[in-house]
Amino acid sequence: MSTHSTGQTALTPDGEQGRVGFDDDRRLPHQGGFGGAAGASRAADRPAALEAFIDAMIDLGQTGQIFGEHGIGKTATFAAHIKNAYEDTELVYVPAANLAPDDLLVNAPVRDPHTGELVLRQLVMRQLKPGRRFVLLIDDSLQAGPAIQSQLMQIACNWSLGEHDLRALGCIGVFLADNESLAETAARRSDFAILDRMVTIKVTANDTAWRDALRRKFGQFDLTGVFRVWASQPPEIRRLLSPRTLEHILANAAEGFPLIWGLPLLNGSRLRLALPAGEGSRVQEADRTAEILDAIADALGVPNRAAIADPVRRLVRAALKNRWCVLVQGPPGCGKTEVVRTLIQEVLRRDPLYFSLPVTNVEDLCAPVPSADGTLDNLLAAGFTGDEPKAVVWDEYNRPKDKAAFARLMEITQEWSVAGRPIHGLRAQVALQNPPYHVGRKLLVSRNNIAQASRFTASLDITPEDIPANEWLIAKYGAVAETVLEWWKNDIDDEGRAWITKRTLERLIRLHGRGLPLQQGLVYLGDGEYAPVPLGALTARLAGSQRTGLKELAADVDTWERRLALAVAGNPEGDDASDVVHQVFANAELSQLKQQREAVIRLAAHLPKKLRATYLVGASEDAQAFWVGVLAACKAREGSARIP
Repeated sequence: MSTHSTGQTALTPDGEQGRVGFDDDRRLPHQGGFGGAAGASRAADRPAALEAFIDAMIDLGQTGQIFGEHGIGKTATFAAHIKNAYEDTELVYVPAANLAPDDLLVNAPVRDPHTGELVLRQLVMRQLKPGRRFVLLIDDSLQAGPAIQSQLMQIACNWSLGEHDLRALGCIGVFLADNESLAETAARRSDFAILDRMVTIKVTANDTAWRDALRRKFGQFDLTGVFRVWASQPPEIRRLLSPRTLEHILANAAEGFPLIWGLPLLNGSRLRLALPAGEGSRVQEADRTAEILDAIADALGVPNRAAIADPVRRLVRAALKNRWCVLVQGPPGCGKTEVVRTLIQEVLRRDPLYFSLPVTNVEDLCAPVPSADGTLDNLLAAGFTGDEPKAVVWDEYNRPKDKAAFARLMEITQEWSVAGRPIHGLRAQVALQNPPYHVGRKLLVSRNNIAQASRFTASLDITPEDIPANEWLIAKYGAVAETVLEWWKNDIDDEGRAWITKRTLERLIRLHGRGLPLQQGLVYLGDGEYAPVPLGALTARLAGSQRTGLKELAADVDTWERRLALAVAGNPEGDDASDVVHQVFANAELSQLKQQREAVIRLAAHLPKKLRATYLVGASEDAQAFWVGVLAACKAREGSARIP
């Protein structure tokens, strides 16, 4: 139930953070973009269709109903137009999907000022008594529950709520907005008594001023070419590539991230920009995602990277810098939560506000209470109050305890407010979730729709290799962790590594420390069956069986240096010894390499150049800096180094 005053900056096209506005110059293309397939521009002095509709409904005193697909800038147009066109008027924005039955109106005992007796009065939500004129926008109106729908009927038909006349409270306009697609809403509005009281318009992206908002937010880019790419797509692709999603792609481009991070994760899978299946076909037409993102990157003059090193840390840092809401999806036990919480602590010097959705109730976030001035106010969770910098971690995001808690969460992730009260000092929100399937097994996670999925500026789908949990294990458990990691990297195949999460690795380390059977640390599948991973090689390593690792190379560096020098002298491609050393270097953690730096330099100097070059590809900044130093030292040794 967010309230936007005319003194605030207008919302972005997705209504997400309220920092990009449409200014007074709203002369934008109306029929589909700049030189693209969608057609001509509207007249320079003609307002957007939605703006004209808002003006007409306010002038006539009629309830307006707006239908349009998600992410086309409906809310943003309201916020900007009310700010620019109506003096001393607020936009009261109420996300109906987030409402509980007692949020709008409640009966409560209050003391009568004349008699001094307690009487029962109907208290209305504080946002509906702002103290000056206001326009009421009820968003996601079809997603509200049955009790809320009944309350909305009175508002839509009579501009009243209980015993309160909204006109007397200062209301000059009432609007209901939603996407009428049944894929994103709970029902259709079919009650004739309600429909007979409203004027309805269906809008598209060409009826809102989203292009101007994107131009002003991303002033470092010339977006003409991007709009051309968007307008040249068929309608089905433009629907998937909504202005909100396009904004997220541009935000990732500005940070040097892969553009694909701007496409939402829909039920665990990355949204594909592909035409729907034709009649009689069960498959979509060719996936055009890469082609379209490459075209956008070319129009912006930026690379369209497939991946970057250390993605989770870099994403969280960007979220804290830019005030983003981001999603990280990864398999269980890979260390998502730990690395995110640790990084937020490092940057903000305080713990994040942590909520695990399976145990989070609506009352954990806020609760309505009567206030002294006769309105219905909300008490916020203590962590949301205060002006100090803060970040929220929504763990197990797709495992909500109930729909009510998840609905309230949607307001926070979209509007950065709780029950209409902004969360001051909120720097970032990070949602963490598991994919629907892992190692061939279905996980008990909820489904989402594209309107929910596209709320995140960046959606990252990671593998265990994207989380630097190995360094943490080595720092905490020392040599035993190094031995277990050597087994995990070298002795089992990809399927086995999928079963052995970083959480499982830690259990194995701790069980070994207590002398307990290692099998007990594997994931138990039921009926006496454990995860199908052989532990014989690990048992042998922990018992002292010799394997070739970085410590073993450093302990006998003279012999290995001689073998490498002879190998490269006889064949520029090296031999088996070169492959062994290369594999050890590739698998070693940065802390291990730094500890054995001198041995690494001596051995790397005799590796084939094509192998040395691979250590810089896809490495983190710290790892790249280390290897640049090593390779520089190798070059200095060339010509002077001799076989021992």
